[in-house]
Amino acid sequence: MTATDQALDMARVAVAAAADKKAQDIVVLDVSEQLVITDCFVIASAPNERLVQAIVDEVEEKLRLHGAKPTRREGTREGRWVLLDFVDVVVHVQHSEERGFYGLDRLWKDCPRIRFPEAETPEEGAGADEDGAG
Repeated sequence: MTATDQALDMARVAVAAAADKKAQDIVVLDVSEQLVITDCFVIASAPNERLVQAIVDEVEEKLRLHGAKPTRREGTREGRWVLLDFVDVVVHVQHSEERGFYGLDRLWKDCPRIRFPEAETPEEGAGADEDGAG
């Protein structure tokens, strides 16, 4: 089983919204083989709480315009790790320090990465390792 077209479409909207607000290290993981409750994780980070909140607000707004509302929203008060649950897609926006500490990328490393051009920053496009290893 792989992520549904609807989940991939929602993930693309979330990725573009996060990128518009200068999110760093945006990763999309297909967790559909591991979890029955969702298809994709979108993971993004930011260097401060204010930017975490700006990314969360933009993702939520763009997905709302796309016809999706989160069924759950956690962590907004602290602004260090915000989770938006859209059922098919779960968006994690983390402060860079939390991202390094909790290591969601490492925990879910066996899940396939889904690459969206919208997620690439100029640094990544300039010769970064794109083979998915890591």
